[in-house]
Amino acid sequence: MAAREKVPPKRNAEALQRVVALINSKGGVFKTTLASNIGGLLAASDYKVLVVDLDPQGNVAEDLGYTNTDLDDEGSNLAQALAFGSPLEPVRDVRPNLDIAPGGHHLEAATAALTSKASKDPAGARLALAMALAPIAPQYDMILLDCPPGDESLQTAAAAAARWLLIPVKSDASSRKGMAGVMNRLNAVLGDNPDLDLLGVVLTGIGKSATKVQQQARQAIAEAFGGSTDAIFDKTVRHSEATALATRERGLLVHELDDVVRNGPKWYEVLRGEAQAQALAPQASTSVADDLVGVTEELVRRITAAEAEEAAS
Repeated sequence: MAAREKVPPKRNAEALQRVVALINSKGGVFKTTLASNIGGLLAASDYKVLVVDLDPQGNVAEDLGYTNTDLDDEGSNLAQALAFGSPLEPVRDVRPNLDIAPGGHHLEAATAALTSKASKDPAGARLALAMALAPIAPQYDMILLDCPPGDESLQTAAAAAARWLLIPVKSDASSRKGMAGVMNRLNAVLGDNPDLDLLGVVLTGIGKSATKVQQQARQAIAEAFGGSTDAIFDKTVRHSEATALATRERGLLVHELDDVVRNGPKWYEVLRGEAQAQALAPQASTSVADDLVGVTEELVRRITAAEAEEAAS
């Protein structure tokens, strides 16, 4: 009897239509900050959200405050789902409506497994994450993939699973070079995932007063897209070192930190000795929180507009 020919895996496009991969081949461009905070803001708006931390560093845990707790398996379940097809079992309600598939050092083993699998079953390796997400994706209104900067296997798996790519980019040339690497990743998986499209590019780490720098960065990004600015988000995210430190130290998202700051003692109450100053409560958190709200709103608008256009056609 002839051996049965193996049926290649197929991506479940309907189940994965709200999967967004935050990706750039360059590190330090706010991928994790955006994934965690967009996820938290959507969850606070009654979206049911899953954030998948594909980074072996597992920094989503720091943003959400579950590092070194029982919730943090350091990527073990996610690694087994990718390498062996085990069921993906997210940590439920890290915030109301917000589930997490934790990342961490175990994902290094998943990378090795996917690299090995790619030599025998390239489509299976590329679609490992898509196959892991498909059974649970209908439970969510949005799934956000926080991609590692330098891991080709995990980036490719994320691109093959995603409906949309969201690329955070700083103003420096190396960030834009990382963006070009992402576009190569997109081309590599279109055979497995013809639905994959670019949702947009978010400019990060630029001060609101640096108007000329921002204009130059937008122009350089537009040139990469044939001169069109359509791919570039209107909203940007500024950088505040104090806010970044405070959120990670407190295990709070930026809008949560902003609530703490807003509800804390006033400067004049501290000056009069009527209250004690809060530690790690920078006033800049309000501005950064506003930026992240703006990006989240624009993300939703772009996705819903694209879905409406697709339905109409």
